[in-house]
Order: sequence, then C-alpha cells, then structure tokens
Amino acid sequence: MADPRPELPLDPDRPPPHLTLAGVGLVFVGGVLGTAARYGVGEAVGPWGRWPAATFGVNVVGAFLLGALLEALARRGPDVGVRQRLRLLAGAGFLGAFTTYSTLAVDTDLLLRDGYASVAVGYAVGTVVVGFLATTLGIWVAAARRGVSS
Repeated sequence: MADPRPELPLDPDRPPPHLTLAGVGLVFVGGVLGTAARYGVGEAVGPWGRWPAATFGVNVVGAFLLGALLEALARRGPDVGVRQRLRLLAGAGFLGAFTTYSTLAVDTDLLLRDGYASVAVGYAVGTVVVGFLATTLGIWVAAARRGVSS
C-alpha cells in the first residue's frame, strides 16, 4: 500500500521516533514535567464556583502553546534532529500531559450528575471552541514571528 502522505516518507532503515527508546524517553520526561505543571496550576487556581477554571485554563493555554510550537517547528524545516526531539519533549510530552481532556470529560460528567447541565455543556463546548481558537492564534503568532503571513 502506498504511503497516504508521500510528502512525509518513512525511512525504512529507522523506526518512527515514537518507537525508539530515546523518543519514548523524551515524551516521558516531558510528560512528567507537564503533569507537575498542570497539578501546580490546579492547586493555585482551583474552580471558580462550579466552573473548573484550572482545567479550562490549562487546556486553552496548552492548545495555544501547541499550535505555536508546531507551527514554529514546521517553519524551521523537516521533523528531524533537534526539531523532532523538541516536538516529542515539549509537544507530545509536556503539552500532552499539561492539557487534560480526560479531566474535561470527568468534570463535565460530574457537573451533569450534580444537575448543572448548562454549566456542563458550556464548559465542554467552550473548552473545545476556545481551544480551537487558541490553537489558531498560536499558529498565527508563530507564523508572524517568522515574518510570514497566513
């Protein structure tokens, strides 16, 4: 079967980075740091009334940072070497653990169970919509910093 992404050919002599010990190690280290950062934000911010502000905040900030990071890395060249290691460490690892869509699901379920359907729907939909907008803004910011308009 032909590669559906011919612009990103796989090197048959090298395993994909997520299947190497170094790649897994980078994601692990980034994940530990991202989890600690998310925990710290949760302890510092907490909920605002019924609104899970800490989880909402880390998901939106994480979406912005991931958009900016991936755009900046893509504009600097192919996903190899330092760029690939930074993507694994900061993108998949740190920001993957910093953002928490599993907690979004749990928070939404708890709000629904406690009878706060409008808050639950606003929180779930708001997180996705504002996260999308934050990602788009992150991409625009990274593109503008490179002097390229979208």
